[in-house]
Amino acid sequence: MPKRLDAADAELTASEFERTSRLAPDLDLELIVSEEEDYESAPPNYRIATYPADYTLEVLYQKWRNEEIEIPDFQRNFVWKQVQSSKLIESFLVGLPVPAVFLYNDRDSQKYLVIDGQQRLKSIFYFFQGDFGEERNNRRKTFELTGINQESSYYRKTFDDLQDEDRRRLKNAVLRAFIVQQLDPEDDTSMYHIFERLNTGGTLLANQEIRNCVYHGRFSEFLEEMNEFPVWRKILGKPDFDIRSKDIELLVRFFAMRNVAEYRKPLKDFLSKFMHKNRNSSEEKLTEACTIFERTCEAVVENLGEKPFHVRSGLNAAVFDAVMSSFSENLDKIPEDVRARYEKLKKDDEFIDSISQGTTDVDKVRKRLRMSMKHLFDEEI
Repeated sequence: MPKRLDAADAELTASEFERTSRLAPDLDLELIVSEEEDYESAPPNYRIATYPADYTLEVLYQKWRNEEIEIPDFQRNFVWKQVQSSKLIESFLVGLPVPAVFLYNDRDSQKYLVIDGQQRLKSIFYFFQGDFGEERNNRRKTFELTGINQESSYYRKTFDDLQDEDRRRLKNAVLRAFIVQQLDPEDDTSMYHIFERLNTGGTLLANQEIRNCVYHGRFSEFLEEMNEFPVWRKILGKPDFDIRSKDIELLVRFFAMRNVAEYRKPLKDFLSKFMHKNRNSSEEKLTEACTIFERTCEAVVENLGEKPFHVRSGLNAAVFDAVMSSFSENLDKIPEDVRARYEKLKKDDEFIDSISQGTTDVDKVRKRLRMSMKHLFDEEI
């Protein structure tokens, strides 16, 4: 089971939590201070509107059935036991207060994304539909109220077993929801930070785990497919997927840094904006991206060998984005001595500085890519 947060954990940063928990990344990444600082960064300005809305359980259930309420990918695991869910349903039936849920109003689809409260919401939905939990072996467990007082008139009752007035009472019960919507800027990029701060699912989420949720679409599915490419796994030096999606984040970094002229600090938000912009890319665009990525991986491994970006200890992400980007721009003109050139580049004092300190600064990002293009391919940018 993932480590749960306690009072002491609440003081940890996300990166510190990863290093000290059983959810540490599987990838062997080199620790760079500037990358860590960027990882914890927040945007300087954005405005959010938050307002309460009281929905009846029947309305919430209908929204769920109409796919107007979505559970983000990283929250899909339903972990409550039937006793916990039963006590929640009983609370509504007898009029006990129930904590509010947080929903994000997606600007484009006008759907609600559940930030916090999926255990409560799914318990309600499951009870209405009569089955508890997800389907297993083509069977579902009947949801009858358990773990409450056996003298209760609701004990062992399903929704259909309830008296007519109790069914109406439950359908008309109200659950307060706080609706969150970004006002400024208009690109919905702060949705990432809203999830980062308001999700209380018990596990601090890595940056890419949040992106996979809030920018889910054709591009995120494409990234999952590219992550399976065998030659890519050789570059990473790990056959298995990273538990915190660090491998996916490196993929985003590769595609985003090919547009280095658009790069702005912090890197964290640059990657988020890139995913937002390409969220539902066309099949034609994704096919082209796939070709470039696979050819780049093959060229890098063929010419530089496996795990080429483990220059000191773990994989250095700054070296990765510079060299991968420059290779992708020169796939048809790779010098025969490119490996020797690469070894020389790694010893260059200016290049070492650009991959060691201030690695997310705009000038350092552009400098190391410029040096990689010049040293490896005699190209000026």
